[in-house]
Amino acid sequence: MSAKDSLAQLEKEFFETGYAVAPRFFDDREISEMRDAFDRLHAQALKLGLTQTWRGSFFVLGRRGENVNVHRIVWCAGADERLERVGRHPRLLALAGRLLGSKEMDQLISQAHYKMPGDGVSFDWHQDVQHREKRPGDWVDVNGRGAYVQTLLCLDDMTAENGPLLVVPGSAKRGRVQSGAFNYGEGMRGQSPDSHVAVTARAGDLILLHPYTLHGSRPNESRHARRLFVNGYSAPGANHRLYPGLGSGRRLRATEETP
Repeated sequence: MSAKDSLAQLEKEFFETGYAVAPRFFDDREISEMRDAFDRLHAQALKLGLTQTWRGSFFVLGRRGENVNVHRIVWCAGADERLERVGRHPRLLALAGRLLGSKEMDQLISQAHYKMPGDGVSFDWHQDVQHREKRPGDWVDVNGRGAYVQTLLCLDDMTAENGPLLVVPGSAKRGRVQSGAFNYGEGMRGQSPDSHVAVTARAGDLILLHPYTLHGSRPNESRHARRLFVNGYSAPGANHRLYPGLGSGRRLRATEETP
């Protein structure tokens, strides 16, 4: 399959299935540098000990017994220059721009997500659009196709055992759904939606997630870390709220053709 055909297939899966995987989007050297940055931020989080802002990033921490757990670092680009550069990488912007139908875009999300062995971190079923529209008027689907793309870069292999992304294929076609419409027991601890699938991927793979796709994840039950670098982009005019983090909401422009 040619690169052009592969790209067309990726775009089709994103809108039809609600997610797609671009294999080997970043190489081993690039991934190694990002892992180093994640390791340094994780060590800093443990030093902080409590949820707080540090160097333009918002560290979200929890506790499991006597241990401090790092749930995520919101706008991690503020605390690490290398992660900041990844968020505006030409290949990433070119792909996001194609899915948004716009060379210009606003970067709303730059998050380091950690799932370390035994930390108990999980995410209940939700749509990303819920986080874009906290209050009426926060969000407008300006292109009628979601106006947002969430990219999840795997820094480790994502396996069936280490808390993989769970999605309901085709759920994006429902559009925005009230949260009560997917009250499956007690979140991930209760009943799961019918026909959900676990997304497995290799380190360096990039997962593209539609804002209306129903998804969640369970805790990491393996002995290996599962870390994701999440960057999210909206079409110009879609977002009307302020996000935490030094530099969040910045306007970017794709300067390369789609990879």
